[in-house]
Amino acid sequence: MRKNSKDRAPRGRKGPSAGRGQGGERKGTGAERRGPAPERDRERIVRAERVDREPIASTKSDSSNEQVEGRHPVLEALRSGREINKILVAEGAQGSITELLGKARAKNIIIQSVPRAKLDQISEGRNHQGIIAYIAAKEYVELDVILAAANNSPRPGLIIVLDEIEDPHNLGSILRSVDGVGAHGVIIPKRRAVPLTATVAKASAGAIEHVPVARVPNISQTIEQLKKEGYWVVGTDVDGENMYHQVDLTGPTVLVIGNEGKGLGEVVKKRCDYLVRLPMIGQVQSLNAGVATGILLYETLRQRGEKK
Repeated sequence: MRKNSKDRAPRGRKGPSAGRGQGGERKGTGAERRGPAPERDRERIVRAERVDREPIASTKSDSSNEQVEGRHPVLEALRSGREINKILVAEGAQGSITELLGKARAKNIIIQSVPRAKLDQISEGRNHQGIIAYIAAKEYVELDVILAAANNSPRPGLIIVLDEIEDPHNLGSILRSVDGVGAHGVIIPKRRAVPLTATVAKASAGAIEHVPVARVPNISQTIEQLKKEGYWVVGTDVDGENMYHQVDLTGPTVLVIGNEGKGLGEVVKKRCDYLVRLPMIGQVQSLNAGVATGILLYETLRQRGEKK
C-alpha cells in the first residue's frame, strides 16, 4: 500500500514512497509490490502512434522554421544571440564561411552539410551564399533555470523529459498540458527531435511563452543529474511494470515520454526508477504521445490534490 503523501519527504530521494524502502531502496519487482496486473492490461497497452514524417535532419523546406539566409545575415544572427535550431551549409564551402561556422560550433549549434542544390531548392530569397540558418520560435533556457523554478515553487518539482519527440504538433500539445498543470519545465534533446518551431508555437496555443524549455545534448546524462537533485524518474513503456496510477507522483518527479514510434531508448529506459503503462480497452492499440503525456500530468495533479 502506498504511503500517505504527507508522510513523504518533500524533497530528496530519501523519503518513503510507493514501492521504495527507507533511504530510497526499492522493494523487489513491480509484481511483488502491486501484485500481477490483469492479463488484459498486459496485452492492451498504450503505444504512441507512429508518425510517417521525414527525420528531423531532413533539409526539406519547412515553413514552420524562420529561415535566415546568406553569410552576413547568419553572422548577425549569431552575434545578436538569437536562438538557432540548426545551420545548413553547402558541401565544400570555404572562405568567410569557415570563420562563421567556427562561431556556430562555439555556441554548440547543430551544423549540417548538404549539397548546394538542396540549398537552392529550399532557399526563399535565392541568395543563400551557401548557408541557411533556422531560428527558434523562442529562446531555450539552461537546465539550472528549470531546477531553480522548481526549487522556489511551493509545489514539489514536476519536470517533463521528451526522448526524441519528432512531431511538432505533439510537442505543442505537450507544452499546452505542461502549462495547464503548472509543471516547471520541459527538456528536449538537441538532435533527432523537433525543436521549437513556429508550428510548435501555434500548436501550443500560446503555452510556449510560459513554459521553460531546455535543450540538452544527452538525455540520459540529464536524467542522472536530475536524480542527484532528488527527483524520482517515471518513464512510459509498453511493458511497464506498473499501471500509471500505481506509482506515487506526489514528490519531486520527472516524467519521461518516448518517441512516437519506438518509444523510450534502451539507455534512457534503464535510467528510469519506474516504467508505467496506460490501459487500453478499445480496438486501437495506440495513443498519441501528447495525449499520453496529458494523462500522466493530470494524474500527477490528482494525486497531489492541487486545485487552482
